[in-house]
Amino acid sequence: MLVSTRECMPLTVFGGIKAGMDAMGIDQVELELFHDNTLYSLTAGDSRLPVGCEAEIEAYAQHLADNHIKCCAILLHNNFAADDIDAEVDWVSWAVRVTAMLGANAIRIDAIMSKEMEWSLEQRVQRFADCMKRVLDATSDIEVGLGIENHGVQGNDPEFLDLVLGRVGSPRVGLNLDMANFYWRGYPLNRVHEIIRHFAPRVKHTHAKNINYPEDKREIEREIGWEYGTYAAPPRDGDIDLPWVARTLKESGYTGTLCIEDESLGRFDAEKQKSVLIDDAAFLKEVVASIA
Repeated sequence: MLVSTRECMPLTVFGGIKAGMDAMGIDQVELELFHDNTLYSLTAGDSRLPVGCEAEIEAYAQHLADNHIKCCAILLHNNFAADDIDAEVDWVSWAVRVTAMLGANAIRIDAIMSKEMEWSLEQRVQRFADCMKRVLDATSDIEVGLGIENHGVQGNDPEFLDLVLGRVGSPRVGLNLDMANFYWRGYPLNRVHEIIRHFAPRVKHTHAKNINYPEDKREIEREIGWEYGTYAAPPRDGDIDLPWVARTLKESGYTGTLCIEDESLGRFDAEKQKSVLIDDAAFLKEVVASIA
């Protein structure tokens, strides 16, 4: 198990992905693929490079190699309730191919659907499962794992996740486990750890972040997103036992990365953000070393 980061962390805080990752002392990155089939440059601020054909993907793979950085996962903001669902499924299928060609072994699938407040649970589960099956069929020659992130209201409903995973029925499909999102959803802390243990055998990728709620709010049901901006915390400082999460994942067979997604950074000034991100990487390296 290694430590990685979402590319937006070093990009936002250090002004460049490569510069930030060098400061953090890590070489594994999760990259967001945009709908126009571009990825951020590692070295040119927020400019983006195309990956819309095999030659462009090969050029980006060389860009990674030249900068001694490895892509561990691709992140998507897909919408399986899109009006043009065929185009959306085709794009996700293409993204799986991009992921494989860049040498990564997991892709993050977004659980959020634009019509999730309008459709019944059965409608949402069936549409999501059908889309996932179509992506699997289109990429049957590829071994990349598809991790549905517990993201948003629907994605943090264990019933929805269990139903989708059961209906898809493929070992390639599992979770992109966001370690704090079930807590954000309002579940008591003990319940959050139970849910993580339940899904641990199905985890394909992770996002590592934390929340530090007041003690009297930890073991009760809270409103969705209650005071998140106030209590979002660096991975080291929150209530969720991230060393326990890492051990549980390892015992369940997970061999991917612990990927930094620190959403507390907005609480700090620019210089403090740099030291926080550097410490996030140091802490997760300690966690990895402790379970080696």
